[in-house]
Amino acid sequence: MNRLSAIVTQIEGEQNLHIISFECAGSKLKMMGLDLPKGLHINAHVTLGIKPSHVAIAKNMSGELSYSNQLQATIKSIENGKLLSSILLHVNENEMQSFITRSSCERMNLQSGDDVTLLMKASELFVLEVNDA
Repeated sequence: MNRLSAIVTQIEGEQNLHIISFECAGSKLKMMGLDLPKGLHINAHVTLGIKPSHVAIAKNMSGELSYSNQLQATIKSIENGKLLSSILLHVNENEMQSFITRSSCERMNLQSGDDVTLLMKASELFVLEVNDA
């Protein structure tokens, strides 16, 4: 499980759907969810979570994407299995992990030291804990 420290910057809601904005590692992230975690408020310090299988990797990306959650990262190491590649990434002071297919890793010619962009859907990001509730 990937864990990121963040600060809540905005909370928008309609009925029981919420879009929550965060400042994280010098970037802006957004989360979409049905219920607000207990104690969540603007300026709250939180720990965000995202599964490694929900972190996509882009190399030499250009153009517009619907993914608003984009973090710049450097590949620290790659461990190739028969079907999947486990990629350890450095994002500012955080380490993250991504699981992608081995064929994608090879097609993209990913190497340790490559600068990449991590892409995460807002619906896959979640609050693990509110640290100052």
